[in-house]
Amino acid sequence: MDGVADTLSALVNGVATLLDPFCGPIGVFTLLASDSLVSCGATGWGDEIALGVKVTISLAVATLPVGLALGFLIALAMQSKERSLRAAAGIYTTIFRGLPELLTLFIVYYGFQMMLQSALSWTGSDGRVEISAFFAGMLALSVVFSSYASEVLLSAFKAIPTGQYEAGSAVGLTKGLTMRLVIVPQLIRIALPGLGNLWLVLLKDTALVSVIGLADILRQTGVAARVSKEAFLFYGIACLIYLALASLSSVGLKFVSNWANRAEVSR
Repeated sequence: MDGVADTLSALVNGVATLLDPFCGPIGVFTLLASDSLVSCGATGWGDEIALGVKVTISLAVATLPVGLALGFLIALAMQSKERSLRAAAGIYTTIFRGLPELLTLFIVYYGFQMMLQSALSWTGSDGRVEISAFFAGMLALSVVFSSYASEVLLSAFKAIPTGQYEAGSAVGLTKGLTMRLVIVPQLIRIALPGLGNLWLVLLKDTALVSVIGLADILRQTGVAARVSKEAFLFYGIACLIYLALASLSSVGLKFVSNWANRAEVSR
């Protein structure tokens, strides 16, 4: 089994290297900058920048489902008949929409560690607690994303006629099935433009996590700029990478939007 696992791991690594858009055989840095500061290997910063791109994309992709799930729950709470739930959801969105994202990141990264450390001390343990920059960044960006996503989803909920809920009940669907089969598909279609904008904002906000040591695009290019004294070159590369990610995201969002609205187009 170990031999099979090693073979599969080597195969996956080989395919990943072959398809690497930066340092692979047909990668951008390999083809266009083989003998420069952004070349791949020991003489350039291409490998480090490529790693930063992977970290940035991983952070954004990991944050998105958590933020969407939290935002959906908050949107449900904001239209709940229970007054305490509406108040709690309102306080949540007011706090995290009002605080700067960088301050929220610091609170999560340092405050969460202090809280866990205090809890361990209270139990009599002398262990030291450290949370990773990636986890802290994901958590901080998730709560910020969810506070804005909840407002987008709440507006989408309000755009769905109440007759849709009544129709689901009339055909014998439970509240859960009505939500899953009737409401959520319409919710996605209505909320998609706003959520797409929030995704693009999220991509840019991942750069904030560089201040707590995460090796993302901005941190890797920043280190390269300081060491090489070529700030304009490396920060220019960072700009191009972020613009490329935004452009690819826009294409993907357009495809998803066309898929979500296919029923409307066919009418």
